[in-house]
Amino acid sequence: MSRAALLVLADGRFPAGGHAHSGGAEEAVKSGRVTGAASLEDFCRGRLNTSGLVAASLAAAAALGVDPAALDAAADARTPSPALRVAARRLGRQLMRAARATWPRPELDALARRFPKGAHQPVVLGLAARAAGLGPQDAAYCSAYEGISGPASATVRLLSLDPFDATGVLARLAPDVDRVALRAAEAAGRAVTEGIDALPAASAPLLELGAEAHAGWPVRLFAS
Repeated sequence: MSRAALLVLADGRFPAGGHAHSGGAEEAVKSGRVTGAASLEDFCRGRLNTSGLVAASLAAAAALGVDPAALDAAADARTPSPALRVAARRLGRQLMRAARATWPRPELDALARRFPKGAHQPVVLGLAARAAGLGPQDAAYCSAYEGISGPASATVRLLSLDPFDATGVLARLAPDVDRVALRAAEAAGRAVTEGIDALPAASAPLLELGAEAHAGWPVRLFAS
């Protein structure tokens, strides 16, 4: 296993399409819930411990070899918002293209054939981590960090937030990322023996409602 592969997969320059998505930050900024570094930190912490935990668990389970089709169905069930489901599959399709080009594996090819319009992004992420020789906790870390780095980067553009302040938010959330990644990997391990229902199903209603509102905007800077 090359741990350096995790740096490649988690790099914001990896062509997985995440730069076009704000992780709910655009709607949160417009609604006044995110106005600066302090409220961004609150937003990211809430996202990390709800939808971020779910995504990290799905990614870790996929990296462990749990059936990706079953995980995709579990992701659907844990994503009430149609807009978020569309965004997750769009991101999954783009990530699949990048992963197949970077770490070609039959497992990736099989998932791409089964879901030509894209599987949920965390499932693809976990399978990409597996193809890269990474383990479940690596996949969980990548997913958890991605879940907060996207909104932080987007807020720099949306609010002209000082990039140093945005990076400070990510640094302060590092212990939370550690805890979420560990919980996600542990849940994924249980899913291997106990089934998909062992995975978390934490909810974030404001993110879901915000995504539906955002999808109806006539002008958007980000896709989601």
